[in-house]
Amino acid sequence: MGLPMTRHQISISYSSYATENELPAGSLSLLKTALENMNNAYAPYSHFQVSAAIRLSNGEVVTGSNQENAAYPSGMCAERSAIYYAGARFPHDKIEEILVVARREGESELVPACPCGSCRQAMLEYEERQSSPIRLVFKQNDAGFIGLDSVSDSLPFKFGAESLGTI
Repeated sequence: MGLPMTRHQISISYSSYATENELPAGSLSLLKTALENMNNAYAPYSHFQVSAAIRLSNGEVVTGSNQENAAYPSGMCAERSAIYYAGARFPHDKIEEILVVARREGESELVPACPCGSCRQAMLEYEERQSSPIRLVFKQNDAGFIGLDSVSDSLPFKFGAESLGTI
């Protein structure tokens, strides 16, 4: 007979901003950049445009947008487009914050856009690589935004280098 089951609970802290105007100045600036970048999304199949803006420790801001492909797995999310560009262009600079927004093509209203699991995993890799947290901000279900102090808060059961036994 096995051991009895035990239940555990995971909790995280996050910031909730009722409107975009409540965002900290740095996040609001990233929001404006992400909105300007929204039209760079290539979404002929889903008609769902996603944009990500990243602020680096050197003050640079880089963006990414979703890029679809008729062979769906060959496309790329906005978050990974941006983070991979940041890593390739500025490999020695830390990522401080990532802000993600989305809308349906042809509409101006933003819709909820929590990063997918693959994007969270990619962002977590960069967070662990730089040994410092990356702030993550995205649209929540109502009019406001969610702010996490660390990407790892979005992926409590993470797979990282320690899982491979390399640390």
